[in-house]
Amino acid sequence: MSCADTVHATGGFLRRIRLEAGAATGRYPFTLPVVAWLARSGGLDLAPGVTFLVGENGTGKSTLVEAVASAAGFNAEGGSQNFRFATRASESALGNHLILSWGTRKPRTGFFLRAESYYNVVTEIERLDQDPGSPPLLPAYGGRSPHDRSHGESFLDLVIHRFGPAGLYLLDEPEAALSVRGCLAVLARMAELVEQGCQLLVATHSPILLALPAASILEIAEDGQVERVDYDQSLPVRLTRGFLADPHRFLRHLLAADP
Repeated sequence: MSCADTVHATGGFLRRIRLEAGAATGRYPFTLPVVAWLARSGGLDLAPGVTFLVGENGTGKSTLVEAVASAAGFNAEGGSQNFRFATRASESALGNHLILSWGTRKPRTGFFLRAESYYNVVTEIERLDQDPGSPPLLPAYGGRSPHDRSHGESFLDLVIHRFGPAGLYLLDEPEAALSVRGCLAVLARMAELVEQGCQLLVATHSPILLALPAASILEIAEDGQVERVDYDQSLPVRLTRGFLADPHRFLRHLLAADP
């Protein structure tokens, strides 16, 4: 039986996300649409393999991924569960109020990629790598400091070299630094990781990443309702296709002079 067969037979590492009773306080982040939906619905089930969260800005998908990472023991700014640095606390309190249900399998490794704070993670990697009493870290990130690579190259190095089999990976908008070609490379790597028994939860706006075969796409509506959709129905795909098919129609509305 292959790693992928094993994953689908037993389920992923992380099975369900729910909000603890009485957590809705009427303040941010509990007022975010998806958090309010979690309180109403009783929880969100996650499939094995890759689950994508999509939706408009402000629906709470990135905050949810960040909170899941925090509840799972990952550093709030990103990194593995062994990272314990803090540059400037900007995470929400949501992670303290999430209850995660786990399967019988435990991940061998994991990583939380928060695109906006990966620079801070890289700085911590360099600091740790200079410690003579610690094993070298840079070989796991491609052998060069990510600070010596472009933002996009450092993301690719992370996904290709650091991410390994039987891992749990939480990614917040990994396409932020990537070209179209870079997104295609990450898409291919995600497919490999699933075959290696990994589980990924990814907040994204990228129609390229969403094309990953057999991925689960969960769309968060503006009222927070979470619905499983197929690739063609998903918001990033519909909007991108509409624009590419007739950009002038969109531009006429976007750039119309005020009356």
